[in-house]
Amino acid sequence: MPRPRHALTAAATALVLAVSSAGCADSAASPVTLRLVAADYTVTGRSDSTERYWAALIAAFEDEYPRITVEVDVVSWDDVDRQVTQMVKKGDAPDIAQIGTYAAFAEQGLLYSAEELLSIPVYANFLPPLVAVGKQNGVQYGMPFVASTRVLFYNKKLFAKAGIDAPPATWDELRDTAEKLRNRTGVAHPVAVPLGPEEAQIETMLWLLGGGGGYTADTGSYTINSQENIASLNWVKQNLVKTGLTGPVPPGELNRKEAYEAFLRGEVGMANGFPTLLQTAGETAGETGVEIGMAPVPSRDGVSTRVPAVADWIMAFKRNGHRREVGKFLNFLFSDQNVREFAVRNNLLPVTGSVTEDMELDDKHRDLREFLSALPGSELPPFGKTSWAAVSDSIKRNIGTSMVQGGSPTGALNRIAGDAEEAEAASSR
Repeated sequence: MPRPRHALTAAATALVLAVSSAGCADSAASPVTLRLVAADYTVTGRSDSTERYWAALIAAFEDEYPRITVEVDVVSWDDVDRQVTQMVKKGDAPDIAQIGTYAAFAEQGLLYSAEELLSIPVYANFLPPLVAVGKQNGVQYGMPFVASTRVLFYNKKLFAKAGIDAPPATWDELRDTAEKLRNRTGVAHPVAVPLGPEEAQIETMLWLLGGGGGYTADTGSYTINSQENIASLNWVKQNLVKTGLTGPVPPGELNRKEAYEAFLRGEVGMANGFPTLLQTAGETAGETGVEIGMAPVPSRDGVSTRVPAVADWIMAFKRNGHRREVGKFLNFLFSDQNVREFAVRNNLLPVTGSVTEDMELDDKHRDLREFLSALPGSELPPFGKTSWAAVSDSIKRNIGTSMVQGGSPTGALNRIAGDAEEAEAASSR
């Protein structure tokens, strides 16, 4: 006898139940508390924007799901990856972490896959390039939370005062522009090169790509201490740092947040940055009078267009066994309203197709179009490599030493490459 058209096969029924189980916990079940560790996206240090976002989202979620409580700990980008790693080592993993890398945890079998947590519409809505980087062995464990690319920001008033008509396109033009800014305006940091631990891995990557190198080859193997990379950092040290064009704070002691704060005070002529800085500059323009300009990031030859893109990740740990509750929270988090709210609040790039299309068509967000258009041709760090967390940490610890007197780009890159080799070996055991 033919089956009714609306009947499900046993396999299809199992699939539907597996996908939807994240949102169908027994209403009579005991109350559950989820622990979330999240990164702080504040640029200037004068705002609690990240805390307010999570507080509002969690309040709305708990109103809809009263038996689930969510406790959030917002941690500086200086420390958040390390803190979560230490929690895991102590056997005290949070239920959810929103940090910079996921692969090592996935390799250890500690994470739920996205398919185990998300509904089909939510899972299918992520931007494909970010999904690809969030996978390990074909399974998605890293769920993209937010994305950004980089441009060169410059102070329009300082450029006008120095008689500079156009932003630089090559590294030599960047050096010459920085010299004019110093000599004609006296600005403290003609060009900021923040290689402090907050985000040294991205600032470094930006210079390596601009010099024709990068962290990995097309095959995926590390190329950290390649001749191209050594030459790029030697150029930065000889042409910008030793000549005093990076300002009074050694690059290894200058964090991204501090560089951006100085930019907004009018103390920086040029800095590579992501779109949140543009938003913050607009918010503070009345106080500081800083007018911001944007241009593509300069490269050695002025032709290379690869710049880093960054995706930050949400992941869910199995340890506490709260798959259904975590699934409910993540499906709520990745609704259009909440994805858009975080992107708009921080002037960052959304990670879902529906919100990306919405913001591209909205003239209120036209300042993001340059960043959105740069994303397809950009390069992401090797998030899917299980060794990347250790390599990123090594970059943060070592790269700043290459710029001090007596320091060596070759030596720093060799140390990082050695750490990468050890981390690769450990991940293959």
